This record gives sequence, C-alpha cells and structure tokens, in this order.
Amino acid sequence: MPPRIQIISILICIFLLAYVFELVRRRYLNEEYSVTWLITGLMMLVLSIWDELLQGISELVGATLYTSTLFFFGMLFLVVICLHFSIRISALTNQVRTLTQDIGILYKERETLQERVSDVEKKSEPSPMEKL
Repeated sequence: MPPRIQIISILICIFLLAYVFELVRRRYLNEEYSVTWLITGLMMLVLSIWDELLQGISELVGATLYTSTLFFFGMLFLVVICLHFSIRISALTNQVRTLTQDIGILYKERETLQERVSDVEKKSEPSPMEKL
C-alpha cells in the first residue's frame, strides 16, 4: 500500500478509536455498542499497519488493490451493524406494541373501577327525601 494512503488510513483508524472512547466517556454511546466499534477500529488499524497481513488477505479475497480490501471489510462491518440494528429495532417495536396494549388494558380497567366506585358512592349517599 502506498505510504500516503497507509498514513491516512492509520490516522482515520486512530481518530475513530479516539472518537468512540470520547462518545462512551460522554455517555452518548453505550458500552454494549462501543465494543463492536473498538474491535473494528483495531482490526482496521492492524490491517493498515501490517502490510503483509493486508497483502495476504487481499490475495485471499482476490482484490487487486489493498485499499479495496480495507473498504471491503469496512462495508462488511456496516452491513453487520445495519443487520444488528434492524434486529434491535424489530424487538423494540414489538416491545412498544406490547406495552401500548398493556397500557390500554390498564386504562380500561381503571375506568371500570372508577365507574364502580362512583356507583357505590351514589348508592351510599342518602336520597334528598331521607335527608329531611
């Protein structure tokens, strides 16, 4: 890989790692998701630094340019992240639907109980004729 591209890719990986640490420190990113980003950043950094490994993987994948291999793994990571978030969003959608239904049932039960209480209060109040 040409030295200029290697330096740029190393700097980008270091920036990514530092940015992920900063996001976790400020509590913008949960530790649960930061592990995936950190592992990917470290893998990309290792591939950017270790030329022989990148060459071997490029030959194994069949890429003619080493940067294509880096982009391939970056895109593969993004696909995995998108799939993971789709699974999470689906689970959260089901959870919101269930919670909404439970709240609807609770509101209906509350209204029923309020009606019963008001009926009991009306029955227990003396009629105007009884007051005389």
